[in-house]
Amino acid sequence: MARQWSEGHFTSILCVGASAGPGGLLASGSEGGEVTVWSQEGTIIGRVALPGEEDSTSVVFSPAAPGQLYVSHGDTVSVLDPRNLRGPVEEFQGAGEEEINALALNETGSALAVADDSGAVRVLELPAGKVCRTLRRHTNICSSVAFRPHRPNNLVSAGLDMQVMLWGLQKTRPIWMLNLQDLAEDEGDQQQRPGQLFNPPLAHCVSVASCGNILACAAEDGRVHLMRIGSGSKLEQQGAVKAHSQGASQAHFVSLPSHPYWLVTGGNDGQVALWDLSKHPVVAPEGNAKSGVTAGQRRKGKNKTKKKEQSQDKAKTAPKAEAEKEEAEVEDEAAAAAAAAAEDVTEERSGPKLSISHGDKVNWLCPAVLKGEQCVVVADQSCSLTVYPLSHL
Repeated sequence: MARQWSEGHFTSILCVGASAGPGGLLASGSEGGEVTVWSQEGTIIGRVALPGEEDSTSVVFSPAAPGQLYVSHGDTVSVLDPRNLRGPVEEFQGAGEEEINALALNETGSALAVADDSGAVRVLELPAGKVCRTLRRHTNICSSVAFRPHRPNNLVSAGLDMQVMLWGLQKTRPIWMLNLQDLAEDEGDQQQRPGQLFNPPLAHCVSVASCGNILACAAEDGRVHLMRIGSGSKLEQQGAVKAHSQGASQAHFVSLPSHPYWLVTGGNDGQVALWDLSKHPVVAPEGNAKSGVTAGQRRKGKNKTKKKEQSQDKAKTAPKAEAEKEEAEVEDEAAAAAAAAAEDVTEERSGPKLSISHGDKVNWLCPAVLKGEQCVVVADQSCSLTVYPLSHL
């Protein structure tokens, strides 16, 4: 049975976060800078309106210090004490170059990643909040960011330029880039049903499984795109789940040791779905029969043309040629990673383990264990949260 948590906000709730541990708190942020902290029963622990009244776009609890809650609003990150919400304990002003869309903390709580409207990803050292890295490669809004578990120096980002990127924080250029538009083209237009509205795969939300090697990215084409990272952090395989009839806005792995590949998704179609990806060919490649020409091979052919064009253009000025050489190297690495993939995997046919008709466009999903029960907390266009139990599965 769904439960409603009400009276915590006066405006539409935009984000939700849960702290680790059996007695952990939850926090939600809404339009106008409201932040509310909830008990596991849905009781309001505290509420605060952040200065500036800019939308609260992301809330994350520190895994190392449960008494620290990070909230993005405008280009600022405020540090709050969730049990004493009288105002920010500390503020990192200008943490983002423009409005911040998403925050992510590494497992040790020593680094905070900030994704903003300029397309940049900034990494802040904690607790000082000093910017130690600025990662620029997205050509449009960077909408989501996530650290890889067990690899505190690896970071995944996704944006409205339809790119998913894996970064090593030792360098300021990505290890690889994957263009979701290329995948859609490789699948072919025959996938599209008559009368179906075509939406480009703008990347909205990226999540990493607890193993650190499986990525899921919710996109505007209604799919959740899956990627497997192999040895040397190379992109080994990719595929998709056709999850929603409209844009998929949220995808989060559920942190259950017994079910490490359960994924909860939400979309603009008002649906919330739980997927078991453990048998999906991207997650379990040994079950994937290989046949025909792969999408990676098709992209390799395209890349040869790029190299030929580059070789014909050597007469350019040295600085410009050097800059283009670096750009070409990144493109070549991405193409090589894709070409090395075993196969571009098609849709998961088995369908979700659980499908919930929530009825309203999903703004945010947050898997959480509430009083020993695995649940998903849903934020939509309203001022209330809805909690759905998943434990009966």
